Amino acid sequence: MLPSEAHTTTPPTPERRRQLTGKTKLIGLCILLALASLTTWASTKTRIVDLSSDTQMHSRGVYKAWAKGSVIVLIRHAERCDRSTTPCLGDPTGITVAGSQAARDVGNGLLQLGLNDADVFSSPAVRTRQTAHFIFGKAIGTQDWVQACDEDFASTALAHKAPAHNLVLVTHSGCIDHMERQLNVPGALRSAEYASALFISVAANGKPRILGQMNASEWQKLVDSTRT
Repeated sequence: MLPSEAHTTTPPTPERRRQLTGKTKLIGLCILLALASLTTWASTKTRIVDLSSDTQMHSRGVYKAWAKGSVIVLIRHAERCDRSTTPCLGDPTGITVAGSQAARDVGNGLLQLGLNDADVFSSPAVRTRQTAHFIFGKAIGTQDWVQACDEDFASTALAHKAPAHNLVLVTHSGCIDHMERQLNVPGALRSAEYASALFISVAANGKPRILGQMNASEWQKLVDSTRT
């Protein structure tokens, strides 16, 4: 190839270099702003901690808050009879036999925490009344608002929280979902298994904070750990 045919590259002019530098800086700034926005969004969201160990119950402050009477517990009803192939207790709108045992396990765990200073209400639905009966070993008073799973549920629950008294509500997944929405839990993290318990502390100024969640299958392990 002759020298005159060789490919040559014309160096960018000063103006072009300034334009390229400006674009690079703009891209970098956009990336930084996007990362900052993502970090801010993540910091405002609430993650639900698994309370399946005595260590977690201590570190999340559940025991301390419970002793002060500053806790609201939302317990979902046990396994529904009409959505299961396992034996039912009897009423087709109630819970299964397996669900009744899960409810007993929840009750044993709550007894370990202590129920002397606790107000307890159940939704009037059959499945929640049965669940409450097996948790507490007796019939529990019902309140219509405990099954009104609407956008007012969280504020209504807080309004029923008496000072120095824990509040235990046997309710529905929809009500728990509304509470979690109000407390900024992302949709992908909002879930409540049968007979699971969501623990919420209420500060002196009335501000609620999610402490964590306990699934029904974990209560017995917690009870055993506190006995050793």
